Amino acid sequence: MDIIQAIIMGMVQGLTEFLPISSSAHLVIVPELMGVKSSLAFDTILHVGTLVAVVGYFWSDILAMIKAFVSSLLDLFRGNFKEGLKDDEFKRLAWLIIIGSIPTGLMGIFLKDQFESLFSSTVAVGFFLIITGLILWGSERMPKGEKEVKELSFKDGILAGVAQGCAIAPGISRSGATIATGLFLGFDRKLAARFSFLLSIPAILGAALIQVKDITSMDTGLAVLIAGFISATIFGYLAIKFLIGYIQKHSLMVFAYYCWIVGALTLGISLFWI
Repeated sequence: MDIIQAIIMGMVQGLTEFLPISSSAHLVIVPELMGVKSSLAFDTILHVGTLVAVVGYFWSDILAMIKAFVSSLLDLFRGNFKEGLKDDEFKRLAWLIIIGSIPTGLMGIFLKDQFESLFSSTVAVGFFLIITGLILWGSERMPKGEKEVKELSFKDGILAGVAQGCAIAPGISRSGATIATGLFLGFDRKLAARFSFLLSIPAILGAALIQVKDITSMDTGLAVLIAGFISATIFGYLAIKFLIGYIQKHSLMVFAYYCWIVGALTLGISLFWI
């Protein structure tokens, strides 16, 4: 892989990690189209790049949640934990992210081996892309929600975490599944996207740490790694900024159509061409 290819791969990872069109699917399809093979070191760097993007965009929210979480721990000893969750949206948001990350982590641990083989199957990728399109289509058929952070329950967090865990299947969009779940549960549209991106932080961090642990050698050049990292960070940040604004005024159907078209083409080529 050369630097230009690394930049393209970083762009693909950054955009598709946060736009509801599945990064896992595109990281299977794009290397096939370019005729390149990625490496564990490079994949890890791309994940770190998208992590930097989401942390950078939501930095003030993250600091507020950390402070609120520490304060809520003190509330346990003061005997006003429930009141704190009602009065401070960042306390509630911090606990929702923690609770939502539990099913995601468990699904990743126990289902990883079952789904790992599917990453080499373009047929599976095409099929799950079509499913992602259906999920987005269904979410846009729901009445407009108005739930704000203080109205969210721990059940909402768990369901969003389960939806995020389903993205272990290549072609199921993590952001698409969690945003759609938020819309199904009646979240305000901006909150659905915001919560999806904040919930992604532990998931992306966990994936990167697992990959780092499994790296045995640096088989990719430093310049290629740096190019991929910078590209993933920049395009990840732009994707978050775009979708936060877009979802408030526009339907997600354009992404559903995209998933259906790419999924159908992938299925067709895999089944009838190759």
